[in-house]
Amino acid sequence: MVRFERQGNVFVLRLDAGENRFTPAVLHALREGLEQVESAGSPAALVTTGTGKFYSNGLDLDHMGSLGSGGASDYLTEVLAVLARILTFPATTVAAVNGHAFGAGALMAIAHDFQLMRADRGFFCMPEVDMRVPLHPGMTALLQARLPVRTVHRVIATGKRFGGEEAVAAGIVDRAVAEDEVLPAAVAMAEELASKADPALTTLKRGMYPQVLEAVAKRLDSLSL
Repeated sequence: MVRFERQGNVFVLRLDAGENRFTPAVLHALREGLEQVESAGSPAALVTTGTGKFYSNGLDLDHMGSLGSGGASDYLTEVLAVLARILTFPATTVAAVNGHAFGAGALMAIAHDFQLMRADRGFFCMPEVDMRVPLHPGMTALLQARLPVRTVHRVIATGKRFGGEEAVAAGIVDRAVAEDEVLPAAVAMAEELASKADPALTTLKRGMYPQVLEAVAKRLDSLSL
């Protein structure tokens, strides 16, 4: 479901669960992986990636819909807490976007410090406009903090699917590379910055994103799909 390996000073966390939606088991494995990297000290860095055509398709909507309003709110709170943890992680983080990054999966990618994406079939997308569902304030805040203003509007208001080169041009990802280069390039980038790992990095990141952290922590008492 979630594979974890170390390449030099870089920890690679690979989601391997079909569409890599954030099931309770995947969320648990993500938290455990983040804790393992944190406990490694310095130097260390983190790369996340997916398997096949999926980086992550985000929320487990079937699970979420079965929970009722209160349970769905609790589940969303758990997902947002993982995103916030990645955003403020005490080591350099690189998303190796090997395939589809939709919804909360797209948000996880941009919560990383850097993003590399498959050039030919990446596909970054926030599909909520077509699903006729709202975004949590924390999700909107994360998009606003990490992407250019005009790009945020296109992402939210159109539900456009951005391929790798388009995502670079829109300021969503840093580089678009061939499929077989996504992970090696991400690991190389992370290795160069592994010495930056330190609790001070979390403090610095929190200083950059106070509005995001406040919005992400907001619990919605009424939530339905």
